[in-house]
Amino acid sequence: MTTLPARALPRPGENRRAYPWYAAAALALVGAVVAGMLVGAADLPPRGVLLALVDELPFVDIDHGLSPVQHSVLVEIRMPRVFGAALVGALLAVAGAGYQGVFRNPMADPYLLGAAAGAGLGATLVIGYSDAEEVAGIGIVPLAAFVGAIAGVLMAYGLGTTAGRADGTTTLVLAGVAVSSFLSAAQTFVQQAQVDELRRIYSWILGSLASITWDELVLVLPYAAVSTFVLLLHGRLLDVMTVGDEEAAVLGVSAARVRFVVLLAASLATATAVAISGLIGFLGIVVPHAVRRLTGGSYRRILPMSVLVGGTFLVLADIIARTAAAPGELPIGVVTAFIGAPFFVIVLRATRRVDM
Repeated sequence: MTTLPARALPRPGENRRAYPWYAAAALALVGAVVAGMLVGAADLPPRGVLLALVDELPFVDIDHGLSPVQHSVLVEIRMPRVFGAALVGALLAVAGAGYQGVFRNPMADPYLLGAAAGAGLGATLVIGYSDAEEVAGIGIVPLAAFVGAIAGVLMAYGLGTTAGRADGTTTLVLAGVAVSSFLSAAQTFVQQAQVDELRRIYSWILGSLASITWDELVLVLPYAAVSTFVLLLHGRLLDVMTVGDEEAAVLGVSAARVRFVVLLAASLATATAVAISGLIGFLGIVVPHAVRRLTGGSYRRILPMSVLVGGTFLVLADIIARTAAAPGELPIGVVTAFIGAPFFVIVLRATRRVDM
């Protein structure tokens, strides 16, 4: 009879020991969100900001003391930006954890199967060739990035699953490299043909949270909720898949089905994040790997912790982006790369010694 290895089985009391980590991560996220509300180009009184945040709670009505202009800055600019950063960070982190679980590799990230290249090509095409700003009330650049990301992943998955190789994960990775290279080449061609729009294109590629609005958050929230919920439900199955496809089949788990559902949900989460923020690198590698070091190798803990830590990470990175070059602002992708690149080197070195 085939049994799961120890790393795929919960130890007695293991989940209970993880609860303090969940509580600490949740408190860190709340603290980061509050800090994000207090920081910005406009000088808002901290006491007024805190009271205004409390005033936004249901059934609460207090005098926050902010002027109408100050309150508008807080509610219409800072709040959607901070909540958007938390949402994007959570989506990229949980998507990265899902990819790492499917490919059994701590260096897999949400852009592995062509989501970044597809989103970049979609955004570049509409920036370069479209005069429209919206389609049915939806910003055309976010819409094109979303469609491009999904299309890129579907192309890679379709190519990988029809290649006829037994090792599905290896084939998918190779297909992702091929599709990403092709789409990146197409994007470069468009950029060369539309040199007047290079500034807008590169601004989007480097990522930005400055233009996130409440309407965009409401629009993407259903996709974010569905993709995150599906990924969290598959934590146990990803643990089972650590033993390999054949062993998982003996245990009654269809590796191909789990791989398809997880990759679909992770890709949807990635496309949703990219649509409102542009391309933000390294987060999907850094956060799940750091969480794995803290809480162990079970994806039942890695996935929910990645949601909390990913949101915290990006909110704090956005604070750095807003303050490091004040009164100017750094692209958020530059900040995450500056933090993530050294960590990526650490992951490369540790991977030779640590068995997932």
